[in-house]
Amino acid sequence: MNTERPFGRALCAMVTPFDAAGGLDLDAARELAARLVAEGCDGLVLNGTTGESPTTTDAEKAGLIRAVREAVGPGPSVVAGVGTADTRHTVALARQAEEAGADGLLVVTPYYSRPPQAAVEAHFLKVADAAGLPVMVYDIPGRTGTRVEPATMRRLARHPRIVAVKDCSYDLLGAARLIAETGLAYYSGCEELNLPLYAVGGAGYVSTVANVAPRQLRAVLDAFDAGDTADAARLHARTLPLAELMMASGLPGTVTVKALLGGPVREPLQPADRETADGLRAAHGALVRAEALVVA
Repeated sequence: MNTERPFGRALCAMVTPFDAAGGLDLDAARELAARLVAEGCDGLVLNGTTGESPTTTDAEKAGLIRAVREAVGPGPSVVAGVGTADTRHTVALARQAEEAGADGLLVVTPYYSRPPQAAVEAHFLKVADAAGLPVMVYDIPGRTGTRVEPATMRRLARHPRIVAVKDCSYDLLGAARLIAETGLAYYSGCEELNLPLYAVGGAGYVSTVANVAPRQLRAVLDAFDAGDTADAARLHARTLPLAELMMASGLPGTVTVKALLGGPVREPLQPADRETADGLRAAHGALVRAEALVVA
């Protein structure tokens, strides 16, 4: 395993396709997964919030992992979201994901109950001990109500299977320090910070916007790795109008992705209205046209 980038650089937080009756559409999932990999994703994160994990059953989660693993083969990483507010349930999902063929686990901080840091640490350690897969800690205090504090993250980094962080803490200074101090692979979970975090030693990103713009997001990292930081900044700026509409408009990313890709969401989510969908399509079209002009 590449310890600096254990799951690759460019990861998509993939939506979960449903059919018209609201059931899991595994054929559409296979098709989407294969396309995302073909268009530049090193890995796929399944059964996260973008994948509507709060409203999919455990059996559906396992079925999705198996289907995507079959579709993309052994090369791209398949990371399974297993985080819940219940440690026992999270452990069970971790073991299930390993059996279904996942390469890694995305584990979010227990939410709503707002456990103290000692309990947060114990939760992650118990999950990491329960399965043989590498773990990505998902730090998103804006949703969970609890941050994984830097001191806690330092202790978690001592566990051999806790190797990465999906960072939505909006603390770039803290992330840079922890990258340097712990060697944890930090993945941006906020599109506007994909390039800034990468520039200070981040491993890459886990992106919802990558469902609809995988090539354009990856191009930013490619330019930076080639040493053209000015081009990386330009390409990053080009993605921001779409990212802002998709992720900062007041709608969940799942809803905005499906407004562009099509397909239903599960309640309590509701589809985007026509005006919002039209705006998203216009922004996406502008990004695609800008890319086409460069290629031409």
